[in-house]
Amino acid sequence: MQRSKQQALMFLLGAVLVGGVLGFSARSMLRDGKEHSWAARQTMYDDLELTPAQRAAMDSVIDEKNRRVDSILKPVKLVLDSVRANTRTQFFRIFTPNQRTQFENRVREDSVRRDQVRRTREHEDSLRRSETQRTLEQKKK
Repeated sequence: MQRSKQQALMFLLGAVLVGGVLGFSARSMLRDGKEHSWAARQTMYDDLELTPAQRAAMDSVIDEKNRRVDSILKPVKLVLDSVRANTRTQFFRIFTPNQRTQFENRVREDSVRRDQVRRTREHEDSLRRSETQRTLEQKKK
């Protein structure tokens, strides 16, 4: 009986570790795309002294790369979501009702924070693209 408990505990620990490693890996890969800050991109453009036309071309290339990476990661994301859901189910078996509520609140707060960061980033992206487009149009005149 003791051996079964040890095996179950080792399986649970392994699942949590694998989930953490996969989550960290996916997050690192996504940072190269969607979560990569415009500030870093703009700094690179400034350092290279790119013209507005070059900046627009670079944005197009990077956006296409991001779309391709997203399409590649989509099946992996589904698997990661499944691992994450399985891990939460196992957590909920361990937690007291109060701990479960606290955990759910924490997850919800993290989700809201990520959504706010994403919306802010998308708004900034839109403003920068509009400014680049205006600059290109002015240069054409």
